[in-house]
Amino acid sequence: MKRVVVITGGSSGIGETTARYLSCMGDIIYSLSRTKKDTFGIHYLECDVTRIEQVRESFIKIIGETGKIDVVINNAGIGISGPIENTKMESIQQIINVNMMGVFNVCKIAIPYLKISRGRIINIGSVAGELTIPFQTFYSVTKSAVIAYSEGLALELKPSGVKVTCILPGDTKTSFTKNREKEVDINPEYKARYYKSITKMEEDEKNGVMPIAVSKVIYRTMKKKNPSTKVVVGFSYQFLLFLKRFLPERLVLYILYKLYG
Repeated sequence: MKRVVVITGGSSGIGETTARYLSCMGDIIYSLSRTKKDTFGIHYLECDVTRIEQVRESFIKIIGETGKIDVVINNAGIGISGPIENTKMESIQQIINVNMMGVFNVCKIAIPYLKISRGRIINIGSVAGELTIPFQTFYSVTKSAVIAYSEGLALELKPSGVKVTCILPGDTKTSFTKNREKEVDINPEYKARYYKSITKMEEDEKNGVMPIAVSKVIYRTMKKKNPSTKVVVGFSYQFLLFLKRFLPERLVLYILYKLYG
């Protein structure tokens, strides 16, 4: 029997690539996003994940059409960059609402259905949730929260048979780079460092892995009987986070400062 997979933010970037890939693998795909597309094999439902009633209505519709939900992939996310001191409060609230509350809302609605199917929750975190990036601090904060949330959720849902995994991609070549919100009203003391930092970030992302690499990790995770709670995409990032466990914290922060600070 085909799996029913619900993915948020499936209209662009990692989400769209994953939706297409899983559809080719034979899964029934529903994409929840604010943008509807017309892609063969993917059912698009207009849904703002920050509005829990819209999330609830979407899941009711999916259950009505398929009778079950096997996998939920929380992929919707946004990025902002700028000095902490100059970041607008509305920007902070927006990234918290999408990157954190969106995940919480979807899981809250999905869990009762997933308990029936003994399904999977896959949350898309980031290596930046483990390594805080200066001038992208609020993105790191939200992704760190998603990692902690995934670990707690995995422990709480273990007896129910629902498996939870947080996928941690590193630099990935997607439209996320050009869509990142940038602060323009910046104190002079930060300007040179900020522009150097954001240029470095964007170069890394443009030279990053293709999103299909992340999609394949998601697919392999879905197939595993007992997946890890946290999966890092790419050997170089796995090695980097491995080193972080053993290097002095001061040295890790110094390296991040030299790269991005």
